[in-house]
Amino acid sequence: MVFCYSLPSKSSSSPRVTLWRRLRRIGAISLKSSIYVLPDRDECIESFQWLAQEVQQAKGEALVMRVERFEGLADEEIIELFRQAKSEEYQEIEALAMELEKSISSNSSLEDRSSLLETLEKLRRQHSEIARVDFFDCVDGQRLTIILNRIAQALSATLSQALEIPHQAITEYQNKRWVTRPRPYIDRLACIWLIRKFINPHAEIRYSHEVAPDEISFEMKDAIFGHCGNLCTFEVMARTFGLNKPGIQAIAEIVHEIDLQDSQYARPETPGVDALLQGWFLAKLSDAELETCGIKLFEGLYAVFSKQQG
Repeated sequence: MVFCYSLPSKSSSSPRVTLWRRLRRIGAISLKSSIYVLPDRDECIESFQWLAQEVQQAKGEALVMRVERFEGLADEEIIELFRQAKSEEYQEIEALAMELEKSISSNSSLEDRSSLLETLEKLRRQHSEIARVDFFDCVDGQRLTIILNRIAQALSATLSQALEIPHQAITEYQNKRWVTRPRPYIDRLACIWLIRKFINPHAEIRYSHEVAPDEISFEMKDAIFGHCGNLCTFEVMARTFGLNKPGIQAIAEIVHEIDLQDSQYARPETPGVDALLQGWFLAKLSDAELETCGIKLFEGLYAVFSKQQG
């Protein structure tokens, strides 16, 4: 998709600067002056259409068009231009991340650790903003994800790393019935998604304060799967079944922070996920509705994180 525009020569620099920033934010690359390109995708078309409207409101002219090919420029060359643009942005964050990693010390005070976590959250937020418009999966973004995850692990409490969780085979639990407390929130919803995603998509999950003899209890009093040390139940289950797939750790950090609120992890997605869950409760969704919404939420998060970390 191609976007080209012109603004009145007498207009101030403010609309031009604003437009340039918006084009960069949506991931557009410039082939020539005032000619910008995005992949032919629905969200990209919509972004260009909104920009065209803003240009027209500023008394300028804009054109959005679909181009089959550029003369003398192969598709792969255009894709490489997109990757180069993202590479430069990723490398800027990577330099800051490496400085942050150097500043981590095992003797850091709680106040220092809190400041480091805030910096990490800021870098992760910047990384997410770039990754959102990294249309062709620049390798620098994958490397940066690894570095940011390494920093998060270094800042996390040593207790959670030292805890030994006995491994168990998924096959032994595929035909089991599960039970947890009613009104599932972050930890239980994440566990339910994990059960249906990796253990048994058709698992029977019941909500009750009582456990039948043949049921596997989780996230409730005297449960088979519950908190261990400063690990939430989702973290315990993921470790128990050896689920170290890309995306699981990112979800675990979000669940841990919302559930335990110990400032151990800093992820930019956490406040949004927490607000969404609170909204479901304010809307008085039933247990079944909470389960359905929760599975969709975590499936979406897993798809995004798996792509970023895969």
